[in-house]
Amino acid sequence: MRTHDVTNQVPPLEGHDVLGSDAALSEAVARWVVPVDPDGAAALGDLGRLAGTAEVRQWADQADRVTPVLRTHAPSGERLDEVEYHPAYHRLMEVAVGEGLTAEPWTRPPGSGAHARRAAGFITWSQVEAGHLCPVSMTYSAAPALAAAPGVSARWLPGLASRAYDPVLGPRARKAGLTVGMGMTEKQGGSDVRANTTRAVAVPGGPLEGETHRLTGHKWFCSAPMSDGFLVLAQTDAGVTCFLLPRVLDDGTRNAIRLQRLKDKLGNRSNASSEIELDEAWAVRVGDEGRGVRTIIDMVASTRLDCVLGSTATMRAALIRAVHHARHRSAFGARLVDQPLMRNVLTDLALESEAATVLAMRLAHAVDAGEDDLSRLGVALGKFWVCKRTAPMVAEALECLGGNGYVEENGLARLYREAPLNSIWEGSGNVGALDVLRAIAREPASLAAVGKELALARGHDRALDAAIDACEASGTAALADDAPWGARRLVELLAVTFQASLLVRYSPGPVTDAFVASRVRGERGAVFGTLDAGVGSAAAAVVLERAFRG
Repeated sequence: MRTHDVTNQVPPLEGHDVLGSDAALSEAVARWVVPVDPDGAAALGDLGRLAGTAEVRQWADQADRVTPVLRTHAPSGERLDEVEYHPAYHRLMEVAVGEGLTAEPWTRPPGSGAHARRAAGFITWSQVEAGHLCPVSMTYSAAPALAAAPGVSARWLPGLASRAYDPVLGPRARKAGLTVGMGMTEKQGGSDVRANTTRAVAVPGGPLEGETHRLTGHKWFCSAPMSDGFLVLAQTDAGVTCFLLPRVLDDGTRNAIRLQRLKDKLGNRSNASSEIELDEAWAVRVGDEGRGVRTIIDMVASTRLDCVLGSTATMRAALIRAVHHARHRSAFGARLVDQPLMRNVLTDLALESEAATVLAMRLAHAVDAGEDDLSRLGVALGKFWVCKRTAPMVAEALECLGGNGYVEENGLARLYREAPLNSIWEGSGNVGALDVLRAIAREPASLAAVGKELALARGHDRALDAAIDACEASGTAALADDAPWGARRLVELLAVTFQASLLVRYSPGPVTDAFVASRVRGERGAVFGTLDAGVGSAAAAVVLERAFRG
């Protein structure tokens, strides 16, 4: 029928190189990975090309649409406590694990670029589908926490670092690869994990190697419940203590972990998040008794880094959909990408994305370089700011597509549902902002490390120099009696100045000048697309070409 002719519609976004089309990420790989691991960098290129294929995009759609199903009992009545996933979920996991995105970097020597390589891979593959990266992230992050128990780490780390994906439940020693989840939150406690009521009772000589306990309690959020083990917190007589809770015991029997229900979540739908009941479940202690929060914080620090990486990926995925649409869609006699106001919006979004990318990769490089002080404060800043900026950015990118952005077919609706997750996970905005205050007060070396990094950008712009001065003086503000009231504002200052300083050093002049003018000097409005014409219009051509090369 003549009325069914389709015109002025945008072709599917597929067949592009997810990594190669991203100038900022490609440059970070060239800067921090290629010199020390050229083979790893080449493998990242293969992953980027795979991530843009139609087949992989179909896996993502299937895994998100056909959500996990809880099977509590077998037909014969026995407890199963298993989660069934769509086959596409397992295909996504096979690639993620096979690319070494789990705990492999912790088995590499310092300076090998392993964490930066993984970070680039995580950003690239997260743009396909974010939900399945949750167990991948927790498996990566478990390694530093397990280091508090060398015997436990020696038994588990090889499996956590394996590139073999083995989803079948079984005892650790019989599996080709392992994944680990986490369960800290309880019904009554939320972020206040010291209020947890799960109880651990020492029972020597149990079915596990190590100092064994029996755990009884309820965990309100336990993500990825088909993992091979979970790091959990429980109370002993000495206080909150960290434990590794295997899904299957060494003798092959199932541990007493009962899946009560799966959460019906806003986004992240391919990933099962559950409530679990522990009925004298066996676990082995990790770290000192009564020091569980200190032990598991090493895991949280790494998952927070992944929050930054994941939010960076979500921003990037939204941006390229908006740019792709604008390059192919016409209105009022011209392509959208050539119309001044749309160029303002897209340029502003691209600046946000590049700043997030450079910060995320610099933080991963800090882990490689052993820059613990910089990493401690920098990750907290990035976790708050990048994750907080993701939701409004994705919303603006969606609006670039108009009504087409609001339907499920192009993927922006899924990104919109995903956008708030990382801002909530591992401590919402207030928790993160207060954590920055504590880091500055208790570990002044962390602020000094950030200040040293910022100082490398001095002399580029007087307003940026003034912002660096304010950051260096923020230690006094963090110690003031009213510091909690202004914590978010202080974190914003530190994070934006950090991003600006990195762009000065690593991005072209037009990108840097537009970012500093809009974010540091304040030459913009309160929403995206309000860049000053003098800087924004001049930068647009460079910024948009870097935003999506191809």
